[in-house]
Amino acid sequence: MNEKIKLGISACLLGENVRHDGGHKLDHYLKYTFGKFITWVPVCPEVECGLPTPRESMQLVGDPENPRILTIKTHKDYTVQMKKWIRSKVVALEHENVSGFVFKSKSPSCGMQGIKVYPSSSGISVGKGIGLFARGFMEKFTYVPTEDDCHLQVPERRENFIENVFVFYRWKKFLKEDGSIKGLTTFHANHKLLIMSHSTETVKDLGKMAAQPGGTGKKDLFDQYCKTLMTALKLKATVKKNINVLQHILGYFKRELSSWEKKELLGIIEQYREKQSPLIVPVTLLRHYAHKYDKEYLKSQYYLNPHPMEFRLRNQF
Repeated sequence: MNEKIKLGISACLLGENVRHDGGHKLDHYLKYTFGKFITWVPVCPEVECGLPTPRESMQLVGDPENPRILTIKTHKDYTVQMKKWIRSKVVALEHENVSGFVFKSKSPSCGMQGIKVYPSSSGISVGKGIGLFARGFMEKFTYVPTEDDCHLQVPERRENFIENVFVFYRWKKFLKEDGSIKGLTTFHANHKLLIMSHSTETVKDLGKMAAQPGGTGKKDLFDQYCKTLMTALKLKATVKKNINVLQHILGYFKRELSSWEKKELLGIIEQYREKQSPLIVPVTLLRHYAHKYDKEYLKSQYYLNPHPMEFRLRNQF
């Protein structure tokens, strides 16, 4: 993984003056920390669909499931113009090969969730919807990891998004460079513990898929595997789930570790359970033992051996 991963982002979060008031919403972490390790593909739906800066602010109006986007004071409807642009933009982003997208929260064009939708005759919101571009993107790229800037402030959400981005990137890389049933088996084996930290049930389901012969239904098999994988990774990797994985890994060292080493490791796992230390502490020690005792299966696990870029991103804020 020598090249940087590409991620889409609402342009205002990078400090571009594209907001309705002519300003921006620069997020220093996303631009200066996250940006060291990935390549941003900035998008501003309102400017790119032809609207000026500054401009009248807009809101969603009508049916929350299929809202229109109108200016607040003059009620000018830009829905058709915006949707036409969205249809062409998602095609362009497909060529950009993005592995994730960070949206600006609370935006009528970029908001992923909880965007107020108003009736045309009243100033009181009638429901919550999704920004027009965010909806169009997520409908086109069903499995691409997405998050908004506010939720990335929450450590667990941020780590989960970063993890999902790297898994999805590796999936696309596998399809491009291999795409074989044997390769799928290897891909699954290398991600098994990572998936287990989100859903033990899904690990079994994916294992059965990876063991199928493929043949004429290979594309459908791969699509189903990707759908099941990315759905599972949206589930929270809780302390309880992680401890289950850590104890599972510990079982690989029954003969190698001394009673003192086992006691030390169990104590570190317990500290993690009690939230006295982060997950990286027991993971680092287990990774050390995996290499020390040459456990090939564990050495290939992304749970213990994330890419250096992923590791640094997940531990910087």
